[in-house]
Amino acid sequence: MNCVANFFTYETTKSVVVKSWTIGVINRAVQLLIVSYFIGWVFLHEKAYQVRDTAIESSVVTKVKGFGKYANQVMDVVDYVTPPQGTSVFVIITKQIVTENQMQGFCPESEARYRCRSDSECQKLISATGSGILTGRCVKYNQTLHTCEIQGWCPAEVDTVDVPIMLEAENFTLFIKNSIRFPLFNFEKGNLLPDLTVQDIRRCHFHPISQPFCPILRLGDIVKFAGQDFTNLASTGGVVGIKIGWVCDLDQSWDRCVPSYSFTRLDSVSQKNSISRGYNFRYAKYYRHGNGTEYRTLMKAFGIRFDVLVYGNAGKFNIIPTLINAVAAFTSVGVGTVLCDIILLNFLKGAEQYKAKKFEEVTEVNLPPAVSTSPVYRSSQTLGGRSEEKQSTDSGAYSIGL
Repeated sequence: MNCVANFFTYETTKSVVVKSWTIGVINRAVQLLIVSYFIGWVFLHEKAYQVRDTAIESSVVTKVKGFGKYANQVMDVVDYVTPPQGTSVFVIITKQIVTENQMQGFCPESEARYRCRSDSECQKLISATGSGILTGRCVKYNQTLHTCEIQGWCPAEVDTVDVPIMLEAENFTLFIKNSIRFPLFNFEKGNLLPDLTVQDIRRCHFHPISQPFCPILRLGDIVKFAGQDFTNLASTGGVVGIKIGWVCDLDQSWDRCVPSYSFTRLDSVSQKNSISRGYNFRYAKYYRHGNGTEYRTLMKAFGIRFDVLVYGNAGKFNIIPTLINAVAAFTSVGVGTVLCDIILLNFLKGAEQYKAKKFEEVTEVNLPPAVSTSPVYRSSQTLGGRSEEKQSTDSGAYSIGL
């Protein structure tokens, strides 16, 4: 029965009340900071009471419109947009170096590093980035120069010539249709908002302040919003990112979930590099003569590559994260007690007295029982005028009887 009685007991910690203005102000200030952090930052700003879905599903369809003039030819969308499928990554060609009537055969290299005086110099070279396979022979390039001979598409490309850019590209327009879905909440929406009419799409142009939800963007404005100069970018080529952000609070109405657009240059590192600056690529158009001989027109294209990047997350109230963060908030309030104990026991005047009140040293030797002022444990017998001390059978609680 004694074991059963000892089992059904309650243990509590000993509390020491310190009446000090200094430690009291510090304690309340720390508690106020902790509570303010959880209410202001964790719950209101970070919305820790919500469960969030970051696995956004997205589709992007693009369409470019505009006409330009280049090399005495009128260029339309089919000529300067690649690939033509209207994907989220596409290139607007702004400058081209054209090498016409190339055929398979033997011809001299055009690059200066392949200049030679004898066949032995060409036999030592290994062509990995030239216009063809080196034959090992040194042949005449023009009246004054000799270069190593190659086998491949001839004549070899000369890509060091200076050609103009298509200035009309600055006024081309880009139409973006973006659809997103948050699978956790089965929430779907698109950037073509319900209040947007056909007339609005025909005459609007995106602006971050006056028309932030217009899906028609002018290429010159995109480059300007990315902090770049259109003429320089069109001349060397580059990569510009169009970022569409969907950060939605689904506790609010459906209309409050709207996209936000931002722009940046993604290959800004190449601006500081003197080797391979900008963005360019090569492609060719193939033809056949009447006798069946194949020939081609090679084009080295410089252009602006646009990457449409979609990101976002959505949040909605859920009781589980709310309880977890509420418990964390109440638990963190105890940090103030730890800090106050450190200050109280080490830095304030009278720290030794506080230590004596807070801590008691107990050894394995049988000590006299503590004296209790409680009438429950008051001694009914006294010996020689001295009070008899009784200790509670509870391992954690004790009282002192006078």
